[in-house]
Amino acid sequence: MAPDPESRPTSSATCRTADCRLLLVRHAKAVQKDLPIDDFDRPLSERGYADAPRTGHWLADAGFAPDLVLCSPARRTRQTWQLAASALKDPPPVVYDERLYNAAPSMLAAVLAERGPGLGCVVLVGHNSGIHELAVGLGGSGPLDLLERVRTGFPTSGVVVMDVLSGWERLVPGSGTVAAFWSPAD
Repeated sequence: MAPDPESRPTSSATCRTADCRLLLVRHAKAVQKDLPIDDFDRPLSERGYADAPRTGHWLADAGFAPDLVLCSPARRTRQTWQLAASALKDPPPVVYDERLYNAAPSMLAAVLAERGPGLGCVVLVGHNSGIHELAVGLGGSGPLDLLERVRTGFPTSGVVVMDVLSGWERLVPGSGTVAAFWSPAD
C-alpha cells in the first residue's frame, strides 16, 4: 500500500513539527548466519540481490525523494541501499553510521534525532530486531491493517513509511503514524 504523496513531505521539505516522514528499510535477505563469515561482513543472498532493487523501484514509484539516508555500515545493509538507490532518479546522500549496526530502537531514535533536524524525509536502512521494534514502538496511529502488519513482522527488503508527528528530536513511543507498508511479497 502506497501512501498519498501529497499528505506529507516526500522530498527536500524542511521538517516542521508535524510533517517529518521516516522510511524504515530492512536490509535484503543475506546469506546464512552459520557460514564462516563474520556477521558484519555477510553479503546479500541471491534472493537479496533480486529484492533490493524492487525496494528502490517501489520507493521511486511511490514518489519518494528522501533528503538523507542513514545506513548501517554492515555489508548487507550497504549492498541493499546501493541496489535500491539505483532505481531512484536523484539518490540522496548516504551516511554510514556504525551506531546503526544491529542497534536497539533507542539508538536508532538517537541517531535520527541527531541527524534529522531540518530534513523532511529520511531513510533508515537497518537490521532486525531493532528496526522492527522501532516501527512498532513509534507506530501509534494509522490504518488498523497497517498497524497489524507492522506488529506482525518486518520482512527483508520491506519498507515501513512513518509520518513522525513530533519531529526528529522528540521521537517517543506512539509519536508516529504508519502511512504505508511494502514488502517484496506484495
